[in-house]
Amino acid sequence: MKIEQFNRESKGFFKAIEEDKEAGRMTYSWAGENRFIIDHTEVNPEFKGKNVGKQLVMAAVNFARENNLKIIPLCPYAKSVFDKTAEIRDLL
Repeated sequence: MKIEQFNRESKGFFKAIEEDKEAGRMTYSWAGENRFIIDHTEVNPEFKGKNVGKQLVMAAVNFARENNLKIIPLCPYAKSVFDKTAEIRDLL
């Protein structure tokens, strides 16, 4: 599965692609220069059970780490990943 990021001035998203199909998408909004809000995660029903949502959240985690950013997970799914994964909570 390939994860692509599309970053714009005030918003952006991560898109998961497998076999030329969009498996899922996670959107975010910038909250200043050093933080972004994960506001929605959606997985194509065809890809349920393949950890697509978690891969999208982890792509955001990697992006935050590489760019010294913090994450505000307002999306219930993203928040649940942070709640269950202690090693990424330093980005909150």
